[in-house]
Amino acid sequence: MNLPDTIRPAHVAPLTLGAALSGLADVPASLASETICDLAYDSRRVSPSCLYFGLPGAKAHGASFGDQAQAAGAVAMVTDAEGAKLATGSLPVLAVADPRQMMALVAARVFGDPTAGRLTFGVTGTMGKTTTCLMLDAALRAQGRHVGYIGTIGFTVDGEPIPVRRNTVTTPESVDLQAALAAMAEMGADTFVMEASSMGLALHRVTGVHFDVVGFTNLARDHLDFHGTMEAYYDAKAELFRPGWAGQAVVNVDDEAGQRLAAGIAAAGQPTLTTVGRGATADYQILDRVVEGRRQLVAYRHDGDVARFGLDMPGQFNVSNAMLALGMMQAAGFAAEPTRQGLSHAVVPGRMQPVDLGPDAPAVFIDFGHTPEATEAALSAAPRPSVAVLGAGGDRDPGKRELMGAAAARQTDVVIVTDDNYRSEDPALIRAAVRRGAEQQATLSGANVIEVAGRPQAVREALAMAPSSWCVVVLGRGVEEFQEIAGGQRIPMRDADLVRQAWHEIKRERS
Repeated sequence: MNLPDTIRPAHVAPLTLGAALSGLADVPASLASETICDLAYDSRRVSPSCLYFGLPGAKAHGASFGDQAQAAGAVAMVTDAEGAKLATGSLPVLAVADPRQMMALVAARVFGDPTAGRLTFGVTGTMGKTTTCLMLDAALRAQGRHVGYIGTIGFTVDGEPIPVRRNTVTTPESVDLQAALAAMAEMGADTFVMEASSMGLALHRVTGVHFDVVGFTNLARDHLDFHGTMEAYYDAKAELFRPGWAGQAVVNVDDEAGQRLAAGIAAAGQPTLTTVGRGATADYQILDRVVEGRRQLVAYRHDGDVARFGLDMPGQFNVSNAMLALGMMQAAGFAAEPTRQGLSHAVVPGRMQPVDLGPDAPAVFIDFGHTPEATEAALSAAPRPSVAVLGAGGDRDPGKRELMGAAAARQTDVVIVTDDNYRSEDPALIRAAVRRGAEQQATLSGANVIEVAGRPQAVREALAMAPSSWCVVVLGRGVEEFQEIAGGQRIPMRDADLVRQAWHEIKRERS
């Protein structure tokens, strides 16, 4: 099936270029009455009466493709000073200081400002964004809301996936984001829940979104290939809690970054701040959890009262995610008991997601964890003895590879190092780095470390060696549907399918 990259509304009211850019840029009188019906930042996606944004890119500047955009029907191009110099042909050019920020603000206007007047939640942080958002989705639907979700696992309305070509972009470009929000509003969504990635924030993808409640999960090493330093990474996350915004902020204060963020929000006086965490000063204090099989019973204190709710998802980290969702719901004014009921049975695809192979098989979970902290958190939630299958992504922060291997060796009995999305890098070199970290830690923990090239082979090896009393955790890709390899190729591959196929073959050979 030839699926679209994103979703678009069926109806877009035409705007004049003057109205679309009013107060944002000086538009020559000769262009002000031009009608625009769409926006594009890729010359291959330009349609008639489209405003084209020529953005600087990693390999080329979008302004270099102005001729192609004009041929496809663009009425003008917005770009930066460098792009204005590169522009050729007769397509009118408007040079602005920050074309990405401009694009986001114009996108909100062109697509009808879909978050204005609709309750909108945003969640940022290194780990837990998807889980917290889908917990919010479940809790909101338990309250009778019609919810549109945008994040790592794609687009959903009221829990139903919208068919698009899957990718790993957490926060879409602003044009695609605003178009998707408008499409969801057409489908009946009265509430939006979205993940705000650090890159999405740094690149102004959520500029123009009217957030009512925003939440922060935690900060750990990730995306340093883009941000360069942890300080720049923190600053990008903190942008969601910008000064002068009069909404509600809910912050998990169990790590130093959360404490710093909360202190900064409190000092600025806006937005209104709520804290969650295990410390006694948190507004929503996590007291304890009782594990009953794969289910947990969570106790917390708020305003001096103790309350409890069940949670189908394992691990202390999911208790933290649930408390953040609970705090965000109550910050938005929703009643506690229906919220707790909604959270109780929330299911998040690809986050410690069980794969049931029957009574004679080991317990199996797949998880998206692809940072050292996420690896450790997922494996610490799994029953022992256990086998971990993991690799690391290519063309991404190489410094976390050994740390991921070490985290796995700390929290499991057998570590099988294999391939993830290795992209343009040599997979053997990536495996070597992960294995090096695992073997160094294994001298202390006693874990057995094995390297298996090829993800299908590694999954099969894990299932073949694990008795039915053991647990296997396959990390790094969650519900991703493709493996990214050399030459920009994307090979169909779902970890849950690899698990089922490998177990089918093992059972056949054993019978």
